[in-house]
Amino acid sequence: MLAARRLRQRVARLQFAPPVWCVYNPLDYAWASHELYLRRYGCGRRRVVFLGMNPGPFGMAQTGVPFGEVRAVRDWLGIEAPVRKPPLEHPRRPVLGFDCLRTEVSGQRLWGLFASRFGTPNEFFRNHLVVNYCPLAFLESSGRNRTPDKLPSAEKAALTAACDEHLRRVVEILQPEWLIGIGDFAWRQALVLFSKTGPRLGRILHPSPANPAANRDWAAQATRQLQELGVWS
Repeated sequence: MLAARRLRQRVARLQFAPPVWCVYNPLDYAWASHELYLRRYGCGRRRVVFLGMNPGPFGMAQTGVPFGEVRAVRDWLGIEAPVRKPPLEHPRRPVLGFDCLRTEVSGQRLWGLFASRFGTPNEFFRNHLVVNYCPLAFLESSGRNRTPDKLPSAEKAALTAACDEHLRRVVEILQPEWLIGIGDFAWRQALVLFSKTGPRLGRILHPSPANPAANRDWAAQATRQLQELGVWS
């Protein structure tokens, strides 16, 4: 909990220039649900930590939970809490919290796989946790989502310093055997920090529909990748 609060404070001080029009920090305005997620599911050691990139505009940006598709968070994880408005809100990407009607496909696929395989959240979280590398969502003036890898080098360096510190602390607290990047970006960030020491590293295909390969039975592909790594039997 303290690590997440420190990350929230560090990234809140960062500045981002155009084409970033506004920045959503759900660790701030959606802290109530994020805190509930950590308190309920994030305590104690975990064998496997899944690492995402950053909040999607219809996922964690709405609910404060990584890959936080509203129905998965509310109906499967059993989490629902008040979500405030960010200081600057894009008119095309309003923060509606748990009233958001848009489906976040990545979160739907990810949590859907875990629900199908493990049945209950308690069974999944017994050995697993899902976290994001970066807690911020970046929106351009058009409303288009801008991913952290597209930021200028100076902005990216300041953001990476804060996110790296937090990820090291997460690994120190949870002591996972495996750190699994969800997509190439998260895997590369983990590789920079833990290629020589720390948890074993792996990656799975990102579930985003923007990735054509993910639209061909993503759940089966991700399961096969985890089985080939030896993460799942």
